[in-house]
Amino acid sequence: MEIKAVRLAFIFFTAAVTAQLQQQEEDEDGGGWFSASDVRSQDEGRCNIDVLHGSSLSYQQFMERYAYGRPVILRGLTDNTKFRLLCSKSSLLREYGAHRVRLSTANTYSYRKVDVPFQEYVDEFLRPQSADALGSDTLYFFGDNNFTEWQSLFEHYESPPYVLPLTSGAYSFGIAGPGTGVPFHWHGPGYSEVIYGRKRWFLYPPDQEPHFHPNRTTLSWVTETYPNLLEDEAPLECTIRPGEVLYFPDRWWHATLNLDTSVFISTFLG
Repeated sequence: MEIKAVRLAFIFFTAAVTAQLQQQEEDEDGGGWFSASDVRSQDEGRCNIDVLHGSSLSYQQFMERYAYGRPVILRGLTDNTKFRLLCSKSSLLREYGAHRVRLSTANTYSYRKVDVPFQEYVDEFLRPQSADALGSDTLYFFGDNNFTEWQSLFEHYESPPYVLPLTSGAYSFGIAGPGTGVPFHWHGPGYSEVIYGRKRWFLYPPDQEPHFHPNRTTLSWVTETYPNLLEDEAPLECTIRPGEVLYFPDRWWHATLNLDTSVFISTFLG
C-alpha cells in the first residue's frame, strides 16, 4: 500500500510539474502568438489608475468607489488558467481555423465589416500596425463574435464577479497585432482582460472629450498628440497584463493600444 501511495504521489507531482512547465512556455512566447519578427513596444507609459488585488476590495467597496465613479484595475480577481491555455495559437487555430470571423475597421465608428476565415485573419491580417495607417484601412478582430460558434471557448471564461445592478454581461473576444488598437469612443460600463500580451489604456471622464481624429489610429494619437497634451488634458492611463482586469464606468471615453500581439476579452455590462 505504501509503494502504491508513493507511486500515486509521484504521478500527481509529475502532472503538476508538467502543467507548470507548459504554463511557463505559454507565458514566454505569448501562447504562440509572439514571433521574433514582432515589433513589440517597450513603452508601457505611466499608470495613474488605482491597481488593487481583488481580495482587498469587497463588492460594496467596488460599488461605492468605482462602479459609477472611476476606472480601477483588479489583480487576481478570477482564475482563467484553463481559458488561457485554450486561447493559445495552436489551440484556437485547431478549433476555429475554418470558422469565419467578422473584422471591423479600427476607427471610432467602425464603418466597414469584412468576413474571413479565422486562419486567413491570422495568416494575412494579424501583423504590426504602421504609424501612418488610417483607421479605415485597418481591419481588427474584436467583438462581432458568433456566440454559438465560440460558446465552447467562452464557457471556460470566468468573468469578473462584480456585476452592476440590473445588468448582465456580454462577451467580446479579440486578437490583434502590435501597434493596433481602437481610437477614442464610449459606451456602457464593462471589463477588459488581457489573456496574452499587453494592452495600454487611455481614459477620460464623460464630460472631458479628448482631442482626437476619428479616423486616426491610437498609435498615431500616441505619437503625434499625446506628447503635446497640457497637464489638465492628460488622460488616466495604464498598461494591463495577463491576470489583470480593467473596469471602466459608463460613458467613459477610452482608447486602446496593443503593445504586443494580444489576445483579450471584454465583458460589457448592459
